[in-house]
Amino acid sequence: MADKCEEGPAIGIDLGTTYSCVGVWQTDRVEIIVNGQGNRTTPSYVAFTDNERLVGDAAKNQIARNPINSIFDAKRLIGRRFSDPWVQRDINLWPFKVIGGLGDKPKIVVTYKGEKKQFVAEEISSMVLSKLGEFAEAYLGTAVKSAVVTVPANFNNTQRKATKDAGRIAGLNVLQILNEPTAAAIAYGLERVDVSLLNTKDDIFEVNAVAGGTHLGGEDFDNRMVKHFVDVFKRQHKKDISGNAKALRRLRTACERAKRILSFEIETTIDVDCLYEGIDFCATITRAKFEELNMDLFRSSIHLVEKCLTDAKFDKRCIQDVVLTGGSSRIPKIQQLLQAFFDGKELSKSINPDEAVAYGAAVQAAKLSGLGNERVRDIVPLDVRESDMSVVIPRNTAIPTKMKEFYTTAADNQTVVSISVYEGERARTLDNNWLGKFELQGIPAAPRGVAKLKVCFDIDANGILNVSAKEKTTGTSCKITITNHKARLSSEEINRMVREAEIFKAEDDEHRERAKAKAALENFAYSMRNTVNDKEICPKLAPAHKKKIDAAVVRVIKWLDGIQLAEVVEFEEKLLGLKLICNPLIWALNI
Repeated sequence: MADKCEEGPAIGIDLGTTYSCVGVWQTDRVEIIVNGQGNRTTPSYVAFTDNERLVGDAAKNQIARNPINSIFDAKRLIGRRFSDPWVQRDINLWPFKVIGGLGDKPKIVVTYKGEKKQFVAEEISSMVLSKLGEFAEAYLGTAVKSAVVTVPANFNNTQRKATKDAGRIAGLNVLQILNEPTAAAIAYGLERVDVSLLNTKDDIFEVNAVAGGTHLGGEDFDNRMVKHFVDVFKRQHKKDISGNAKALRRLRTACERAKRILSFEIETTIDVDCLYEGIDFCATITRAKFEELNMDLFRSSIHLVEKCLTDAKFDKRCIQDVVLTGGSSRIPKIQQLLQAFFDGKELSKSINPDEAVAYGAAVQAAKLSGLGNERVRDIVPLDVRESDMSVVIPRNTAIPTKMKEFYTTAADNQTVVSISVYEGERARTLDNNWLGKFELQGIPAAPRGVAKLKVCFDIDANGILNVSAKEKTTGTSCKITITNHKARLSSEEINRMVREAEIFKAEDDEHRERAKAKAALENFAYSMRNTVNDKEICPKLAPAHKKKIDAAVVRVIKWLDGIQLAEVVEFEEKLLGLKLICNPLIWALNI
């Protein structure tokens, strides 16, 4: 079951790898909430400087000058082990440092306010979630405590639990962890994907199958372009920039921009001033070359579509609508391959692919909080799990679900049975992901095969797995909730991070107040300088008075340019002092 909704509105959050989005149900429709810069999506970036912590657009905008302390792609670390081959591969592509922590948990190392700090992926994601919550609160004018958060369909139990932990650290009551394809399906169905196959009938949205990969997104396409241009730079200038984090970051930013342009142009230019050792870099890339660099990734996406249909036992000719979500679905070659796979069928583009997942999450949040209209309350999303695979729960089983299986002892007079829980699709347990184990004791001694053991697997709406076992004759039982193995956060760690998140919030509030005070002083100083230099006002002002105002303004501007940090009270004192000098002289003009 979903967690109980706290009072107030509940929001829907698409916590993306590269960009995130937040929506809320209001006046019988979903409103996508803009951020502080007026954008409908927010970069999933967090940056640490000598003075402050930045989240979203502010973090991404400064990444070229501060690459080693600017964190992105945290979603690719969440719920994973440091030794995971994918983690090891990704580490080589990131400018920031990742080390192995206790229990093989990845930790991100940054320098913040002159000190070395280590963060787990849940903490970084919680900072993004917290910022999105702030945007929602500013928009709604009230506190927001509850949210539905989406994850890729192929996220395993560990990654789902870690995502929920991130929400808790951010101070959010996560009502449900919802599959991204299901959220997109709700968005599409209400208005009338990873890859999903959806059945809609009478407001029941049943996801028949899903298939996905964590390395088939926009950042992966950018990586191919970056590698290509690193090679081009090496050929042109005989210099290797692959080890320079700042140069790579600036090049990546240019590549991301070029990728977007190539969705509607056939050619564009990569142009980066002083990319490395004072060398300007300029090169052209065509859409055809971009497609060549990424063709294997594009084809992998189509293979996932084919796998999804096979799993659901559907013929592609039975598909009525093909819906696209995610920014990369705008890439012309992906659309072309997809349309060809479906024998020329037109693709549906009726919803914004960047916002569809957040839209669906907001609808589900409204349903769970009881705030939606009758149409929303009647929606029944039947989700599926791809990775919770065992002899008990097959892949693509709708969740929430509860299944049971009967087992027996393997040896004569056996009184204890050890039950291990795995997820995965490999034939041997050593090739799958171990989730946890527990022991059922007190089994009556009997010949092998006599004892009857009932094992129940219960997956709730968040994808969290509970396993229980019971011996039938004695009623002896035990259970386990898969929440705290090596890749998980303990309750103590979560509580510590919640406290630290509160500290960060206090620091952020303090910085915001300083910024406001500084802006007020700057605005007044420059306003006075413009006033006394105005061609209509200047002749009316006595030369001595103009000189006095000019000197006061110059002192303040010089002080502002020379300081790194100052308290709110210092800015306020400077502003008051400047006003005491300037205002009487200006008011005397009766302007």
